[in-house]
Amino acid sequence: MHPLVKLAKKAIEAYVNEGRAIEPPAELIPEMREKAGVFVSIKKHGELRGCIGTFMPTCENVALEVIRNAICAATQDPRFYPVQSEELNDLTYSVDVLSPPEEVKDMKELDPKKYGVIVSKGQRKGLLLPDLEGVDTVEEQLRIAKMKAGISHIEEVKIFRFEVKRYR
Repeated sequence: MHPLVKLAKKAIEAYVNEGRAIEPPAELIPEMREKAGVFVSIKKHGELRGCIGTFMPTCENVALEVIRNAICAATQDPRFYPVQSEELNDLTYSVDVLSPPEEVKDMKELDPKKYGVIVSKGQRKGLLLPDLEGVDTVEEQLRIAKMKAGISHIEEVKIFRFEVKRYR
């Protein structure tokens, strides 16, 4: 298990069992020292159980971003009830560290296996990570991202793409 994933697991277990946020490790590996947006995904028996993240950095480093987003994924994803201590042994985690988003002018610049997308219309934004099971076309990726943002499929949007380093 990669140290970023271990950190997410430890953060969730400490918060669920003890109600406290952990501190980052004293010695940060290079990936933890960067500043980047981070998504933490939790699965239970292969099914999504929580996923929260930031597409731009909100903390001073990735380690803090992982801790914060791991706790949020376990306790604040509105699609799920908060993770309970009896579930912890059934959970698996992944951490996606995002590259800075870049605006896309042509659909040919998108690839749902390689790039995640952010759609934007006014204050509404929707994000979909890359390489998700069952999302095989650009059209499907954009449809889901728009739906998450509450944007109609026929509305014009600004589209941004980003890459991730996925750790499991």
